[in-house]
Amino acid sequence: MELKATKISRQYRRQGKGTNIFTAVQETDLLLSSGKLVEIEGRSGSGKSTILNMMAGILAPTTGKIELDGQDLYAMSDKELSLLRNHRIGMIPQGQTGLRALTVLENVLLPAMLYPQEETGVHKDKKEGQKTSGENDLTARALSLLEQVGIAHLKDAGPDELSGGELRRLAIARALIMNPGIILADEPTADLDDENTRAVLSLLRKCADEGRAVLLVTHERDAADYADQIFRMDKGVLSPVTV
Repeated sequence: MELKATKISRQYRRQGKGTNIFTAVQETDLLLSSGKLVEIEGRSGSGKSTILNMMAGILAPTTGKIELDGQDLYAMSDKELSLLRNHRIGMIPQGQTGLRALTVLENVLLPAMLYPQEETGVHKDKKEGQKTSGENDLTARALSLLEQVGIAHLKDAGPDELSGGELRRLAIARALIMNPGIILADEPTADLDDENTRAVLSLLRKCADEGRAVLLVTHERDAADYADQIFRMDKGVLSPVTV
């Protein structure tokens, strides 16, 4: 699997007199390949999250194109792009994104429940209260992921009962529930202590070793030890770092 950005940039027009253009990401190329973990480091406001959101199919580039295995993401319809993100791209966003009306386990399972059964493989031809084998498999996978990120004991809790670090780990488990080929992680170790930071970075490294393409945007200095390729973002300019 290959997610390829070619000559992408992102500009914003600021309010004011005349032409006032802010360039968040200067024209650049980026390639994410199966089995590789790519890290982008840099200060807040440097453009790291902007480039990740473009790669995720969330924010259209001003110039250039982004292709997943040769398919132009931004030439797709909104529904096609939403389905692709749901099935093939695991997104770990910045911030806390747990839905308060759902338990931790239900939040992790949410991506599998967003589309009809013919699109997710979860069937509903069952008696009331009875789970199908597909749903049982998903629940088992969700519980395994919660165990890997260290919050399986909180599966029945609500997001408002979790700390910031626990919410971060919920988001990581949710991003992995559909077994995506691409993982895009935006500061996934924020709010985590050293032990859990190492656990999350090791999990992302394991995902790459299992054949996924992983993009990690981070301030974490130790993350470089887990990466195959490192870039630095500075004032919208993406530059490779020689290791």
